[in-house]
Amino acid sequence: MSTPTAPVDLEAVQHTLETTVMVDEVRISRPTGTPPLDVETGLVRPAPTTTVWQGAGAVLSAHGLAAVEHLVGGRWLEDTASWYGLVTPLSAPLPQRGDLVTVVAAKSPSAGTVGRTWQALDPGEASTVAVARITRLDEVVAA
Repeated sequence: MSTPTAPVDLEAVQHTLETTVMVDEVRISRPTGTPPLDVETGLVRPAPTTTVWQGAGAVLSAHGLAAVEHLVGGRWLEDTASWYGLVTPLSAPLPQRGDLVTVVAAKSPSAGTVGRTWQALDPGEASTVAVARITRLDEVVAA
């Protein structure tokens, strides 16, 4: 990890992230209640959910998270064991473990993320010095 030679302008880094990285629309929803049984198929359906937040954000792969480090000029996220990370503005609520994240709309037509869903592995990271909310994700793959 490099040591900055000048004070970091956190507001500038936050602005850069919000205008260049968090350009997609994401929905955070929370499962509520009990997953219902489909009596015709014998399969358990997903639990009903309630939307916790919807707005600007980005779902980035580990490679995308590394690329953002170069964009903002330094490390702002420690290494993660998960392959995906949700980046949302500080105004977004902290996701909780088990929350579902869906990309509603992507700015890039080649993003390949619209309609895909991930589950929050841990509560969203919080810090006394922050420029964005980071939540580790695991993709939910339909059976």
